[in-house]
Order: sequence, then C-alpha cells, then structure tokens
Amino acid sequence: MTTLAITGATGFVGRVLVDRALAAGHHVRALTRRAQPARDGVTWVEGALDRPGSLADLVAGSDAVIHVAGVVSAPDRAGFVAGNVDGTRTMIAATQAAGIARFVHVSSLSAREPQLSLYGWSKRESEALVAASPLDWTIVRPTGVYGAGDMEMRDMFRLARFGLALLPPPGKVSLIAVEDLARLLLALAERSGPSAILEADDGHVLTHAEMARLIGRAVGRRVWPIHLPAAGLRLGAALDRRLRGTAAKLTADRVGYLCHGDWTADPARRPPPALWTATTTTGDGLAATARWYRANGLL
Repeated sequence: MTTLAITGATGFVGRVLVDRALAAGHHVRALTRRAQPARDGVTWVEGALDRPGSLADLVAGSDAVIHVAGVVSAPDRAGFVAGNVDGTRTMIAATQAAGIARFVHVSSLSAREPQLSLYGWSKRESEALVAASPLDWTIVRPTGVYGAGDMEMRDMFRLARFGLALLPPPGKVSLIAVEDLARLLLALAERSGPSAILEADDGHVLTHAEMARLIGRAVGRRVWPIHLPAAGLRLGAALDRRLRGTAAKLTADRVGYLCHGDWTADPARRPPPALWTATTTTGDGLAATARWYRANGLL
C-alpha cells in the first residue's frame, strides 16, 4: 500500500482522485481547510498552502505527493501569485524536507500561453518552480476538465436548455473527463519519471460550435452557437462580475485565454498510451454530466 499526500482533495478534481486512490488500495493524506467527516483510508490534515507547518504534517510518511490545489480565479495578480506560485513553492519545500521524491503537479493548458492571462502566467511560474526542483516530477496540463461535480461549465448546460450557446471567437478545443484525469494522476504517482510536461485531453478535437452542439445534445436541445467578439466577452465579464461578484464564472482574466484559437493538447506531449489513455468520449461524458446536473437539481 502506498500513502499519497494530496492537496486540493476537497475540490472537484481532488474528490474524484481520492476516490480512485482508495479504490486502488492506497492510503490518502488529504489537505483540507475545514473539518471533514471521517473516512476509511483517509487522514484529513487541516491546513492550507500558506501554512508550512500543516504541509509538513500532510506529507509526513507519504510516498508521493499530488499537488492539485490552485486558484482559478482571483481579483488581482497577487491572488494568483499566492495561490499558484507561492503555494507551489511551499509544497515543493515540504516535499523536499520530508525526503519524498515523487511529485505530480497539476497545471493547466493555459500555462502554454502565459501572456494571455494572469492565471496562465501563474501556472507557468508554478511549472518553472517544479522543473527547477530536484524532485522526481511530472507536470500535467489538462485541457478543460468536466464531469459530475463541476460547476465551471454548468452555465453552458443551463443556457443550452434554451437553445443558445454564447461562445468565444471560433477556435479549437478539447476536453477531458474528470475520471480520466484522476486515473492519469494516480498512474503518474505510482511510478517514477522521467520528468516531463504532459498535456492531457480525450483525443477529440472540436470546434467551439461542435462542443456547444454536444452539450445541447446532452440536455436534449438543438443549440444555436453564437460567437462573441472579445469586446462582447469583456462586456459579459463586467456584467457577470456585477451580478455574481466574486462568484462570477466569466472574468476579465478568462477572456484573454478564451479568445485564443487552439486549446487542444499537443500530440507530442500526450501521455504515452502504455501509461494511460482516455476512456470517456466527449459526447458520452457530457451526457453523463448533464444527467448528474439534473439529478442534483442544477439544471
């Protein structure tokens, strides 16, 4: 049995990863900001990335670290630095101090284009810290992650119920189901390097309009894709901020990378098939996500 230290364990990806790890027979030490219900196989460690003492507790006795936690939305540069750059730095330090070699770092495909957003820039900076460390590391850049429990794409499903899809300028995109991403992270934690940056998607390249139509099919409606210019998205971000405040999903920072024309994994950076392949097709995964939204009263 391997003991895995996992940050972000109470989040969307982290919850599925913990389930996978337990099913595979591993013990999990999981970071949490607040008390959690007791669970067989899980040692909850209360703490945060800005509390080095709690990170030392988290990694104690672990065989590998999977660093999932991060900030996807922040009001300013300092917020992204604190969550993604400084948080990764303290996690690396705790891992080194504990004498743990294996470190799997969850980044983002947005790190490939750091000039487009503060989020992408901060994830690129976090990658640089990992790559400069003496750890046995692998960095994973997922494309858009979706599945049961996801709240980031829910608005697209809700709008599709009315036959509409508001989209960025035309471009290419690919997605990855959260279950597939969790399988990849676990497979990487269970083996040593070589150190590499991997880009992970389900292998299906879509236009934005094709993705919108698949979401429409998932909710049982034919959708009309409407591509908005960057100026329209910026206006939408301002309205979302006014309506939902810090809970806004469309932010000014996100507009920068939404307008980029290619958010698909580089085939040369995809994980080797002998290690992992995606098993969930985009259409099937989106349909299952829609069913979960309905079952939980979220559509």
